Amino acid sequence: MRAPVSPRVARPVMYQRWSRTTFMHWRYPPGTVQRLLPDGLTAETFDSTAWVGLVPFVMEDVGVPGLPRMPAFPETNLRTYVRDERGRSGIWFLSLDAGTLPAVLGGRAGFWLPYHWARMSVRSEGPLLRYRSRRRFGGVHCDADVTAGPPLTAAGRDELAHFLTARFRLFSVVAGRLADAEVEHPPWPLHHARLDALEQDLTDAAGLPAPDGPPLLHGSPGVPVRVGMWRRGPRGAGRQG
Repeated sequence: MRAPVSPRVARPVMYQRWSRTTFMHWRYPPGTVQRLLPDGLTAETFDSTAWVGLVPFVMEDVGVPGLPRMPAFPETNLRTYVRDERGRSGIWFLSLDAGTLPAVLGGRAGFWLPYHWARMSVRSEGPLLRYRSRRRFGGVHCDADVTAGPPLTAAGRDELAHFLTARFRLFSVVAGRLADAEVEHPPWPLHHARLDALEQDLTDAAGLPAPDGPPLLHGSPGVPVRVGMWRRGPRGAGRQG
C-alpha cells in the first residue's frame, strides 16, 4: 500500500533526524484517550479504537536555520493520533522525555510541548537496541530491549502501519490556543522488530490505564525531518478537558 505523501515545508524553523526508532503501539478505547485531549481535537481511530504510541529513538542533527547543530541525544515520546475540527490528522504528545536540558527547555518554551528532563541512553549491540530512561524529577521511567528485524515487505506496509507512522502534523496548545505545525519527512523505512523486555510507567504518568497486552511493533533506522512554524487556531480551541 502506498504511504500518504508528506507536505513540503518550504521554511522550516527546525531540522532534525529521528534515528534508531522503535514504534510500540497499543489499542485504547477512544473515550479514554479523548479525556486527555484539549478542545478542538478528537481521538482518531483505526478499527474503531484509538492508538497510543510509545516511541524511543535518537534525535540527531537538531538545529535551527543559521545556527550549529546540537549533539545527538535520546528521546522517548508518548503520543496519540487526533483530528482537528477541519478534519486534519496529526499527533498529540502526551509526554516527551529528552536526555539533554537545552532540548527540554527549547521544546517547552519554543514549542509549548510537555518535555521532561531524563537520564537516558540508547545502546546498540548488533540488532539489539537497549533504551533506558528515567526522569530526573519523579522517577518515571521507560526501559526497553528491542531486536531489529528485516525490512517490511510491500505487503507488510499495510494501512495500519501508515496510520501509525505516516504523520505530518503536530498539535500543541500555544498561549491557550490550539496550534499546529507541519512536519516534512520521507516515508519511514519500516522494519520488523521484536520486544525482548519492557518496563515503563509513562502511560500511568499520562493518566492512562495500563496497556492491554503486548504492543504492535515497528522499527526504523530513521528519517530526516523539517518542522514548520506553529499556526494558531481560533480563540476558545485548546482548553484542556
